[in-house]
Amino acid sequence: MSLPVDPVHNLAALIRCASVTPAEGGALTALQSMLLPLGFQVERPAFCEPGTPDIENLYARLSGNGPHLMFAGHTDVVPAGDAAAWTHPPFAAEIAHGEMYGRGAVDMKGGIACFVAALARYVGAHGAPKGSVSLLITGDEEGPAINGTVKLLQWAADRGETWDAAIVGEPTNPDVLGDMIKIGRRGSISGIVTVHGRQGHAAYPHLADNPVRGMMTLLDALLYPAFDEGSSDFQATNLEVTSVDVGNPAANVIAATATAAFNIRFNDLWAAETIQAEVHNRLDRAARRKRYRKGRAEAIAYDLAWRDRPSPVFLTREDRLIGTLSGSIEAVVGRRPSLSTSGGTSDARFIKDFCPVVEFGLVGKTMHMVDERVALTDLETLTAIYQRFLVDWFGQAA
Repeated sequence: MSLPVDPVHNLAALIRCASVTPAEGGALTALQSMLLPLGFQVERPAFCEPGTPDIENLYARLSGNGPHLMFAGHTDVVPAGDAAAWTHPPFAAEIAHGEMYGRGAVDMKGGIACFVAALARYVGAHGAPKGSVSLLITGDEEGPAINGTVKLLQWAADRGETWDAAIVGEPTNPDVLGDMIKIGRRGSISGIVTVHGRQGHAAYPHLADNPVRGMMTLLDALLYPAFDEGSSDFQATNLEVTSVDVGNPAANVIAATATAAFNIRFNDLWAAETIQAEVHNRLDRAARRKRYRKGRAEAIAYDLAWRDRPSPVFLTREDRLIGTLSGSIEAVVGRRPSLSTSGGTSDARFIKDFCPVVEFGLVGKTMHMVDERVALTDLETLTAIYQRFLVDWFGQAA
């Protein structure tokens, strides 16, 4: 049986599986077929929780004596959107001008395809590694992230699995392959503010309380002043208002309520609890200080609800993992990558509770876009980097 040494072939097989969250779409089955010839033991646990879609996951292990390296990622993808807007069909894996087009090409089926190819080349050249390699792959990263990595990690840990280090194959490079390793992420938390007013006729504002006036006051308090100026390892904390709505189609009616959604990306100067307290304090002060309009005695009436569970801020400080991967990248592309904590969240936020974790994958310029695509040369280069890392990592272990 031939080994899956070609990342282009591997990626095409994965892209052709329309695994839009929460559908497995055949992607885990395709991945399993690549791993079995390499000697992996593969399991496909599925998890469920009321109110969320059931999710199938994959855990594969190639066992040996020595350190245990995890590669983590996801085969689920975001919807393609308007398929007619794509230059090439989003699930056809067509190649044009040296690039493969398809949803998930860079986020992140490409990373998985390259790591599998790197493993196949390593095994072909060196035999089984002096240690263990596992793949922890979910179908829920682009969705609620409830029945995926967080439960798969605990499922494996309950069976006695431990790991010495992990790489998440997310697309970390902003411009050129080898630019950046992600060694941590800011935390994330989202909330909804609802301001309660009094509905009325737009021509008789003295008989109503316009909640939009109150909302403008409260949002201004959330946006200014800045929460901080950043820390030595992280960007400044940032709050973005993502939606403002009154649900009112009538131009001559003052609405009864206004809602606004926001998201905060916070650095290591804050924890979820302290950033929540700061938001409450800002809103309370603003609500007492201002009124719906001049002459009104009532403070702005509002509610604040926090959405889902917050994602914690984390920073990996593991010299061997970071240093080995940095050296492997430099050996292949000729330059040292920068170490960054920029960007959004990933499943690394769950893995960091089990072992040191970093992220490194393809260039992310086209992720989630129409015509998501990856250069074939980048697939080959990332495969070479992953293979060099396996040699360096397990060579050090030896």
